Amino acid sequence: MIFGGDRDDLPDGLRQIASLPQAVVLLRPGLKIASVNAAAEQMLGQGARRLIGKALGAVVEFGEPRILTMMADSEVQISARDIAVKLGKADAARVNLAIAPVIGNAGWQIMTMTVPTELEGLEEISPEASENMVLRAPEILAHEIKNPLAGIRGAAQLLSRKLKAKDRALAELIADEVDRIAGLIDQMQSLSRKTREPGGVVNLHVAVRKARAVVEASGLDGVVLTEEFDPSLPDIRASNEMLMQVLINLMTNAIEASRSNEAPAVRLRTRFASGIALLDRARGLSVPLPIEITVADNGPGIDPAVRDHLFEPFVTSKKHGQGLGLALVRKLVRDMDGRISHDRDERGGWTNFRIHLPVAQTADEPKPKIEEILT
Repeated sequence: MIFGGDRDDLPDGLRQIASLPQAVVLLRPGLKIASVNAAAEQMLGQGARRLIGKALGAVVEFGEPRILTMMADSEVQISARDIAVKLGKADAARVNLAIAPVIGNAGWQIMTMTVPTELEGLEEISPEASENMVLRAPEILAHEIKNPLAGIRGAAQLLSRKLKAKDRALAELIADEVDRIAGLIDQMQSLSRKTREPGGVVNLHVAVRKARAVVEASGLDGVVLTEEFDPSLPDIRASNEMLMQVLINLMTNAIEASRSNEAPAVRLRTRFASGIALLDRARGLSVPLPIEITVADNGPGIDPAVRDHLFEPFVTSKKHGQGLGLALVRKLVRDMDGRISHDRDERGGWTNFRIHLPVAQTADEPKPKIEEILT
């Protein structure tokens, strides 16, 4: 282990593990128990002397049999929440489970278990009160932001009347963006709802082009923005406003990331990608996600320290970032029944953010010509 500070003053690793409130079980090759901490002894109902040397399957019976099968591959990482387990002779319980290989020790694994209810009630606030506190934030935000937005929109409309026809489009863009932001604030007020508005039929390339126009209006500062579109793609099932917000966030991040390159570049790409699907557990359906949108930049890439947690709230590698942008992006993509991922092409020097969305299932109807969209 490597820690900051004076290493001579640090407790050894075994003392640290023994002090954890989570149940920690060290497994040697073959899923044999090698060591347990005090919390694990209490959870499993047996002392370390009786547990050490036993097969994990003889002590913990998982309600999901695939877990033991997956653990047979000692290099796999497993994270599962609220799963059923039977611990020794005790009644069945629910636990949060995490399993990971021990670095530098082939075949060894470490497993942690926590009871979900142990993580609740840390403060004397009822769930209803806590939820009300969360819901108050969007209400305050709406009140404080919508009023100045109305003033900006009114000023843009007045300015539009005094401009020449060739310059009027920029003023209209300001008014349109104010309307879109006001709509997003309305959506933030309903983010806590479990029900979602059904997606509509969206022309992908129209949405991409509109998002690009918004980003370009803010200035590219020398960044070359290119497109690689597949003109044969069908309409998608999505929210036009939500998709635009996702694309604007990703393009803005990509432009900022690429600026450290001597020849900064951002690439937008659309294509058909078969074989990708999302399991809709609520409806018991597998939803195909064949439409792929990629926003790529030739910047230095994502800091490895945050790469695995990039879409989590308050995680950022930016010096003055708040870590909310990509968390919002993931939430919006999921609300459209889509998925988002990222990868790094080290050889080409590109960081790719890929969005996968479903095709709109609608009857045939007149569509804009692709030449009209891409010109």
